[in-house]
Amino acid sequence: MDEFYMRRCIELAKCGFGTASPNPMVGAVIVCDGKIIGEGWHRRCGEAHAEVNAVNSVADKSLLKKSTIYVSLEPCAHVGRTPACADMLIREGIPNVVVGSIDPFEKVAGKGIEKLRNADVDVKIGVLKNECDWLNRRFFTYHTKRRPYIILKWAQTADAFIDNLRSDSKQPPLKITNEHFNRLVHKWRTEEDAILVGTRTVQLDNPQLTARLWSGRNPVRVCIDRELKLPISSRIFSTQAKTIIINASKESVENNLIYSKVDFCENIVPQMLDVLYRNEIQSVIVEGGTRTIESFISLGLWDEARVFTRNESIAGGVKAPYFPYSSVRRETNGGISLDYYYNNDFYTENITTDL
Repeated sequence: MDEFYMRRCIELAKCGFGTASPNPMVGAVIVCDGKIIGEGWHRRCGEAHAEVNAVNSVADKSLLKKSTIYVSLEPCAHVGRTPACADMLIREGIPNVVVGSIDPFEKVAGKGIEKLRNADVDVKIGVLKNECDWLNRRFFTYHTKRRPYIILKWAQTADAFIDNLRSDSKQPPLKITNEHFNRLVHKWRTEEDAILVGTRTVQLDNPQLTARLWSGRNPVRVCIDRELKLPISSRIFSTQAKTIIINASKESVENNLIYSKVDFCENIVPQMLDVLYRNEIQSVIVEGGTRTIESFISLGLWDEARVFTRNESIAGGVKAPYFPYSSVRRETNGGISLDYYYNNDFYTENITTDL
């Protein structure tokens, strides 16, 4: 039954997708005599953790002293915005704890388990570990690789073109996706911390890069503008969201605009990722044009790719990124397919969640 209860933890944890960041998504289930008596998940950074919410949901607290709590991620052992969960579990007298993943955050990283065991709590580790790791792959990547989780995204025609040849913003972009998938893209924006584009994309499309078609938070907008030549009237400079401008000369913060200087004589991709890491951005969607996307592909610096393909050809235009990989999952709608690709340490073929 351990796996059954841990799957429930994972389902609960997903309720915090898009709101718990920069904290991990965590779910907790309390079981007594084969019955679930309490549940909880981490709703938002700064608010109560999953274990606290689960304990608070138990009507008869006397049952805790003969219960088992299942939690998808190791209980924290440090005091941050909230008290340490390991201390709370010890104080409540819960004798058994079952953990999915060990927390990679350096202030936890096994310390919660150690604290519980030192208090004679029976701790079992690694139940549905792969699924629990996958759930928090953004959080794990950020803390173990010291960079955000990278999602590449583009749309192409059947003959692998992403746009018509255009010289200025007066020429409309090639429409490839449909209303259904446009809404899905805006949903993705509410789920990730940032979205990145290049100078040319802003010049030609003047995008807002906000989540207008889905309820939720706007991502941080990241734009490469080496010479700071984009007009301040560009829509990515609006006050709707924070914007980071990667450039060659300026380092400052001006209201919601962060100017970050990098060395364009060197490869800027690792430098940009370091800027995002220092700004506590755990995940980024890389859009932009072929050149921007291929700069990540060429270095192997990507974790997922989501590629739309319309079942039509245009026989000319801007070539799509060269991407010689096989998709692991496909969705279709209205003559358009969406393929998902994975290139990370957490994906295994038995993973079914689409988060």
